[in-house]
Amino acid sequence: MILKGEHLFVTGGAAGIGEALVLGGVNEGAKVSFVDIDDAKANALVDKLTKEGHQVQYTKADVSKFETFKAGYDKLVANFGAVTIAVSNAGRNSYADAVEYAEQEWNDFFALDLKSSWYLAKLCLPEMRKAKYGSIVNISSIHGRMSRPNFFPYSAAKGGIIGLSRNLALDEGKYGIRVNSVSPGTTATPLLKSYMEKFPEEKAHALSVAPNARFGSPEEIANVILFALSKDASFISGADLMVDGALHARYA
Repeated sequence: MILKGEHLFVTGGAAGIGEALVLGGVNEGAKVSFVDIDDAKANALVDKLTKEGHQVQYTKADVSKFETFKAGYDKLVANFGAVTIAVSNAGRNSYADAVEYAEQEWNDFFALDLKSSWYLAKLCLPEMRKAKYGSIVNISSIHGRMSRPNFFPYSAAKGGIIGLSRNLALDEGKYGIRVNSVSPGTTATPLLKSYMEKFPEEKAHALSVAPNARFGSPEEIANVILFALSKDASFISGADLMVDGALHARYA
């Protein structure tokens, strides 16, 4: 159990990679707290894991707004104690024409996909600094390093995650805190599956360019994240770990 004794905090923990992190976290011995906006899925997950004897808790919180994020975070910390390891996972897709994209759309998208990672750092770093210990992983994407047509402004936000994580790694190292980003490739989350069902030509294209002719699973991404959070990765900081089945190598 590589996370025994840790308190793991996850944003967007009710589905996809976030759910895999919650499941993997408790199985690796951590207490797990998470926030999401889907009460039904989140509560079902908590009920399942609690019945299995795990320490897990959830509260609803919109992480794109600092005050609501802080309220949820503080509630969970009051119950389980200080967070020792954390993952900023919540996010969504946004693809638009740069001319037609409205400023409010930009602001709303970046509040969730970029600012929420800063918000998480603001919340958990004070206690981590006091403890001289902590590990944070921010979820980016291979599209933070490369892009494709009609991906504006998604790649800009994901590139920002990589830069933010490197900034924090440099600044927080003196406190014994590690910060990394993880950049998944095409991952078979419920959201992606729904999208691919609507656009089978996109699925065919994505599989045709994947070197191993398949998509990653949420569990495969979560396994790397959990390792990066653990003491086994004690000298990994400031890295962007690409978990994409070599897709980036095709375009390097």
